[in-house]
Amino acid sequence: MNKQKITVIITSVVVIIGFVIATFLYNSNQDAKDSLIAKEKESLFVRAHSPQMGPADAPVQLVEFMDPECESCRVFYSFVKHLMKKYEGKIQLTIRYVPFHGNSKFAIAILESARKQGKYWETLEILFEKQPLWGNHHKPSPELIWNYLPMVGVDVDQVKKDYKDPAYTKLIEQDFADARELGVKATPTFFINGKPLRNFGYEQLEAQIKEHL
Repeated sequence: MNKQKITVIITSVVVIIGFVIATFLYNSNQDAKDSLIAKEKESLFVRAHSPQMGPADAPVQLVEFMDPECESCRVFYSFVKHLMKKYEGKIQLTIRYVPFHGNSKFAIAILESARKQGKYWETLEILFEKQPLWGNHHKPSPELIWNYLPMVGVDVDQVKKDYKDPAYTKLIEQDFADARELGVKATPTFFINGKPLRNFGYEQLEAQIKEHL
């Protein structure tokens, strides 16, 4: 092997090593930055009104900023359910609202009203299941939601009395304000133990959860 080839090989190796080191330092710095933000803004992730599933002392605190009319939230819902079952007892899920779509506030008010009947998660599931019908972006029909509530044992007449409660408007405004402060610009947005999901995707979400287990 001549000197020129050796020089090329050495140069390539040095470049690769340099890239690896730079990537490691970047990730370390980003992780430190995320940890600092998580500590400084700890109060913004969970509010007293936030719906939660899973044990409070779970090693993974998963916060999802979501919109019930968001198609991506619907798709991710099944995967989040899968993770909650796969790592049962190790994840606490907290739901926060970011109503970016036109009928989201209506759906959230119904969700919260159903919650008073102990039917929050069942209602969330049926809303996502039927979302292509009531939340169709070309021809939304939010009034269809009333037809779905009996399917999960919700007292519709009671919800119709409760869903206009101004407390729900304040709840939504608080979640929206926290979302803005945390830099949430799309749904779903996930935070794992106060740190944002670094790369969006199913596998990436599970991988980052596993880092904390």
